[in-house]
Amino acid sequence: MSNSRSTKLHVAMFPWFAFGHITPYLHLSKKLTERGHRVSFLLPKGAQAKVEHLILYPNLIHFYPLLVPSVDGLPPGAETASDVPFPLLGHLGVAFDQTQDQVQTILRSLKPDFIFFNFSPWMPALAHQIGSKAICYSIVTPARPALTFPTKEKPEDMTVEDFMQPPPGYPTSCVRTKSNGYEIAQLKVFAKALGTEMSLYVRITYGLIWSDALAYRTYHEFEGPYCDYLRQHYNKPVLLTGPVLPEAPATKLDEKWTNWLCNFKQGTVVYCAFGSQNKLQKDQFQELLLGFELCGQPFLVALSTPDGCVTIEEAFPEGFEERVKGRGWVYGGWVPQTLILEHPSIGCSVTHCGYGSMWESLLSDCQIACVPFLGDQIVGARLMVEELKVAVEVEREDNGWISKESLSKAIISVMDEDSEIAGLVKYNHAKLKEELTSEGMQERYLDTFIQNLQGLMD
Repeated sequence: MSNSRSTKLHVAMFPWFAFGHITPYLHLSKKLTERGHRVSFLLPKGAQAKVEHLILYPNLIHFYPLLVPSVDGLPPGAETASDVPFPLLGHLGVAFDQTQDQVQTILRSLKPDFIFFNFSPWMPALAHQIGSKAICYSIVTPARPALTFPTKEKPEDMTVEDFMQPPPGYPTSCVRTKSNGYEIAQLKVFAKALGTEMSLYVRITYGLIWSDALAYRTYHEFEGPYCDYLRQHYNKPVLLTGPVLPEAPATKLDEKWTNWLCNFKQGTVVYCAFGSQNKLQKDQFQELLLGFELCGQPFLVALSTPDGCVTIEEAFPEGFEERVKGRGWVYGGWVPQTLILEHPSIGCSVTHCGYGSMWESLLSDCQIACVPFLGDQIVGARLMVEELKVAVEVEREDNGWISKESLSKAIISVMDEDSEIAGLVKYNHAKLKEELTSEGMQERYLDTFIQNLQGLMD
């Protein structure tokens, strides 16, 4: 029998139809193909053109485009979460599930060793029919599924009240949901059926229950207790890939950015980005801009154009542009975030705590202020703020509103050199960063990850 440790693997990838999921799956695919493993990647037809450029070894990764069926209530032609307003995401879930026949036909002919999935609870049964193993590869912090481990026999029976209490044996009391209106509303989105029979929670949890192994994009040194909790409670292997962030592009930061940033002293500029999915209402957008103005620091803010506005400029508060001329830049397009965070002028990152952005902030030298929006981002923020004390969180009002004073106060608390909190989070962040950036760590994790997969084939 051949030694499975040297076997080249064939892995199929079937992420949820959202670029925030497709992209991390692709980054992992790249790492697998660099090591000579084959990847078959299933994704919506229109999404392929938007991500193909990320692939270095096109001969080892093969895309299988799926036709996303039209479903009542879904905008015509919608294929991914960015085509769909948040309240209609349940309909995208219906369309996603309706690709099952196409997925089955493709996978049956491919017979891969492993199928990586996250939002398709029907995948493990399909994988087992064709002799494959199903790996539930989650792109969020493992602290989140650990916090929402089902304490009732059926995940369907879990209520919002159940989620307010950490499950027995949860590694910490610091990482939890607050009982304010905004965070309870986020839990309801998670726990209630989104216009379909299945809530997001049930969809994810059955994937965890029925899969052959769980996989997370983290290091044991960072989130070990949560990974151990999941291993113990789901009673199956938990494999870690490391964060698998995209390599910093070989290119330098474009002059349009450097010419502006080099006007400011080292570590003085506040950078803010909330990811592509978080579209703000115009009034909240304006309030945040006034908060950046109020903090007194130079700032570079990269936010999507607010709902109902054609250009980002038309959403500016009255007189704002003139008042911040020369020290504030609000940009509505795509921003090379990795390179900007590395620029010496940047001193603070105001982030929504999407998992990729959370890692990029942690591996930078910036101070971090968290403004989480969704459930997994809230858990990530608590982990950084309450447990690890490497960041501060911007306080929301009970209804979720963020006042300019609240934003400004959080920024000043980490940027003011005399502030006690600034010194504490800077010290803790530097210590953690040193541990997470030790030479060769990411590559070692990937090698071990692949060995662990090969071990599952024995």
